Formats: sequence, structure tokens, C-alpha cells
Amino acid sequence: GSGGSATSQQRWKEKVLEILAEIQAPLSLLLLRLCHWALLRLFSRLFFNVQVHQGQVEMVLRATRKAGVPLVFLSLHKSQLDGLLLSFVLFSQGLGVPRVTVGSQLCSPRLRALLSRLGGIFLPLRMEHLPSNQDQGLSEAVLTTYVEELLRSRQPLLIFLEEPPGTLHLSAAAQQWLSLVYQAVRDGTVPDVLLVPVGIAYDVVP
Repeated sequence: GSGGSATSQQRWKEKVLEILAEIQAPLSLLLLRLCHWALLRLFSRLFFNVQVHQGQVEMVLRATRKAGVPLVFLSLHKSQLDGLLLSFVLFSQGLGVPRVTVGSQLCSPRLRALLSRLGGIFLPLRMEHLPSNQDQGLSEAVLTTYVEELLRSRQPLLIFLEEPPGTLHLSAAAQQWLSLVYQAVRDGTVPDVLLVPVGIAYDVVP
């Protein structure tokens, strides 16, 4: 709001920035280059080959150029490598570096900090441990605005529908991310989004 003293407004600003830092971190170009180099070597040792359906990739690229709307990829979770593998494949096919939703229950603080520099995004910690309804409302407002800006800037978003891998039911975190995307379209923040189901299969799950 417009009311309140300068000290009060500064305190709210600090809270907002603190919540935003829990959701994402600025992408590190150096880490992205190092990760790309390391993944090339990791995947070449781990897999005999990685097959991509080129016809479907071309269809998505054409639809993106024609519609001019943000891409939201939806995928089941088969292994802990899915986020890295799908990001690597999407980037190599010219679909950009996606922001990838990551389950906080799977991450230590150090891993969370690293993944957030590589494009991982998280639900705010405050939404799990909230001291007051006021803080809950602020966290939800920051998260809603973040997703709106993400879609408005047409950054690709990758949502895993289940956490942890292999549970075969829609997780609470996935429901929250999907509801935010739906809300952005419903409220007219973006005219539409292009939902792209992503199928991933392993001969042997790593």
C-alpha cells in the first residue's frame, strides 16, 4: 500500500526481497557453462545415446514462433537426473534454458543454492513454516507476481508433476505451480500459455 513510514516501507521491501531470494537466484553464466561442459561428459558416460523426437520438437518451435506465448513444459519424474537432462535437451534444441521447479524436500541448503543459480525455482520456505497469516499472504503475493513476470517475459517453465520421482500422483507443489500459471492466464497477465507434455523414458532408470 501507499501508507506507512519510510522505515516501515523499507522493512516490507526487505521481506519481499528475502522471499524472492528463496524462490530463485540470478542465473550464473559461469556455472551454466561449467554445468553444460560437465553434463556433456556425464551423459556420454552414463547413456549410450539420448534420442529426441525431432518432429515433435519442430512442431513446438513452430507453435512458439506463431503464437508468441510462453512455454510451460509438464513432465513426470522418473529419476533425480530428469531436471538436468531435460534442461540440457531443451536448451540444445533451441528452446531456451527453462526455469525448473524443484522439490525442496529433496534438497540440502547447499544444493538448493547451486540449483537456483542454474535455473531451479522453489516455493518459498515461509509457505511451509509461517509465523503469521500476514507473512503467508506476503509470500503468496510475491510468488504470484514472480510467476506472472516469468510468463510475461516468455521464459520457459518446466513443472514436474510429482515429487519425489515415481510416486505417480500429482504433488502439492505441482498443484501450486499449475494454479499460479492458471491464475496468470485467467487474470489476463498473459493472453495464453503453450502447455507441452514431455515424455521421458529410460531403458534403465539411473
